[in-house]
Amino acid sequence: MTARVSFITANQAPVSARHLFAGGDPGPLVSSWAQVPEMLDVTLPFVGMIMGASSVSVRHKELVILRTSALMQCRFCINAHTEVAVDVGLNELEIRALRGELAVGDVFAMPSEIALLRWIDAVATGRGAVADDIATAFAGHFQDHEVVEVTMLIGATLMLNRYASALQLPNSAESIDRLQQAGYETALTNQGAIA
Repeated sequence: MTARVSFITANQAPVSARHLFAGGDPGPLVSSWAQVPEMLDVTLPFVGMIMGASSVSVRHKELVILRTSALMQCRFCINAHTEVAVDVGLNELEIRALRGELAVGDVFAMPSEIALLRWIDAVATGRGAVADDIATAFAGHFQDHEVVEVTMLIGATLMLNRYASALQLPNSAESIDRLQQAGYETALTNQGAIA
């Protein structure tokens, strides 16, 4: 599968974006965003703030990102965040459940995480307001500022999922190899069931 846009290389990078290429290939998101360098000034700080350190734990952020990406069948993000999930300590069953390969209810038992996962599912796939029972359960475990952060993270992940899927962004060969060595099937397509 070939990406639908070309990627800016270090020697093509505009002056305002060269620092992003100083350490080598910054990856397909930044390399494609560099097509419109003005966008980098807004997009990178936003994504960094939403996905960076905050009052929401790294574990919960990865539950949000991997689950949302699986619901949206975003090959690029599923593969990338399976790696991140491994790195932050999620176990194999948790990762497989978030990816849609196992039933979430058979793997997650903590009431706060079940409420979080129900919220993710409702926000990522629903239309209109989230059902009162799901919202009440979620709010019973998370403070208002966490509800706001988690909901913004779901929205940002949806945006990135659609961007990566629409443009068919590739995962690196190293990333795919690492997933396969760890025993994870790589998500191969942006349509149909997750591989």
